[in-house]
Amino acid sequence: MVVKINSFGLMGMDSYPVEVEGAINKGFPAFDMVGLPDAAVKESRDRVKSAMKNCGFNFPTAHITINLAPADIKKEGPIYDLPILIAVLKMTGAVVAEISDSAFLGELSLGGDVRPINGVLPMVIKARELGYQKIYVPFANGAEGAVVDGIEVYPVKNILQLIAHLSVDKPIEPAVAEIDEDNTVKQFVPDFSQVKGQAEVKRALEIAAAGGHNILLIGPPGSGKSMLAKRIPSILPDMTFEEMIETTKIHSIAGLLDKNGLVRTRPFRSPHHTVTAVGLGGGGTGTVRPGEVSLAHNGVLFLDELPEFSRMSLEVLRQPIEDGKITISRSHGSYTYPCTVMLVAAMNPCPCGYFNDPSGKCTCTPQKIHNYLNKISGPLLDRFDIHIEVSAVKFDELRDKEQTEPSAEIKKRVDKARKIQSERYKGTSTSCNANINAEQFEKVCIIDDEAEQMLKSAFESMGMTARAYDRVLKVARTIADLDNSEIIKSDHILEAVQYRSLDRKYWGK
Repeated sequence: MVVKINSFGLMGMDSYPVEVEGAINKGFPAFDMVGLPDAAVKESRDRVKSAMKNCGFNFPTAHITINLAPADIKKEGPIYDLPILIAVLKMTGAVVAEISDSAFLGELSLGGDVRPINGVLPMVIKARELGYQKIYVPFANGAEGAVVDGIEVYPVKNILQLIAHLSVDKPIEPAVAEIDEDNTVKQFVPDFSQVKGQAEVKRALEIAAAGGHNILLIGPPGSGKSMLAKRIPSILPDMTFEEMIETTKIHSIAGLLDKNGLVRTRPFRSPHHTVTAVGLGGGGTGTVRPGEVSLAHNGVLFLDELPEFSRMSLEVLRQPIEDGKITISRSHGSYTYPCTVMLVAAMNPCPCGYFNDPSGKCTCTPQKIHNYLNKISGPLLDRFDIHIEVSAVKFDELRDKEQTEPSAEIKKRVDKARKIQSERYKGTSTSCNANINAEQFEKVCIIDDEAEQMLKSAFESMGMTARAYDRVLKVARTIADLDNSEIIKSDHILEAVQYRSLDRKYWGK
């Protein structure tokens, strides 16, 4: 007798169908597992045996063979415990229900409870695409799977509950998604109203948020670089439902979802400077997992103390920042994860932090300063659209009792600019000015004659690269959008050029 149970596996961001075939034959009692199972899958036999016995089912004393098809793809993790158990129960007659239109996912405890697993969302999406009507997932993953329309998602607490459901004794209610239509950033407590002074930096951050631009903050210790960066999510536009789904898929694969099941606010990832290249970009020796740059997809990746990151880790970011995706190649295949992020970095100008500070407290030698700054390569530095100096806040500004502009007011202007961009790039893959491609560049970055002369003068005097030229124009396009101007004017170019001057001041480029 051969039975077939539907399940799924993960391959990067995508899922693929796995057919769990079970055969029972007379002979010496054995439990064989084939189909390229890894160690965690092979251990399923012990979990399934224990779960069945502890839930009152007799484990057959026969030769059982479980095949995980397709057999040429390595199966990983404990997600096949539940479908393997259902296959055994189906072979022994304990389950007689018709389940050909259903799929099963879940890890088992020795007592028969169904434990949560990673990657449920992409697997539920694939199940719907393949026409399955029902899918059974761990109870803790129910909210995550329920966001997918067109398929019934049943959250299972334990195998006794599942058997009762399949026997129509006590049906399980399908999980229902709770989508918050009023998707606000109220979860973010940090607000720009709490920041004293730093008007120029706030303006630069507003422009960065409005166009999705990468920004580098340079200044002495205690000037508020980290504090300002942590408030960026409070002014970013709300996520669309499509962005929520895509971001949730990545967090689901990484096992970072909370009980709500859907990522509703833009991610803010701030890895420590000791993070490895694999931790930042993604990878691993076995299962290829998304790194910090992918976990920040559709949000902010904040790198504090930028020069303290290893050179190898930083160089990993160069291509993903440009392409909006990262491909990790291994001997058993290539995995591509999206990583459209707003890169925000903060750094001191020297090891002691006070180079060029008016206080004159810098104790570093020119060679130490040179070596410190050169930890940031030219190509990586070029990928920051905006460079802004964060000066120390003066005493009078700190003691000022006047209420500063809250994040909600800044966000209104950002949303207005993003709406203009959304209309401009409708029907294309471009989402904001920072992602303008070469084909769109000449059409959207229209400048008047005075602005063109100013840009030419800046290009020649500052020795800009072609990439720097593009980024100045993209930032100018965003400034024009904030100004509600269709044409990029000279004052827009002038402000954009000012945000490219610090590399000349500190790096002499």
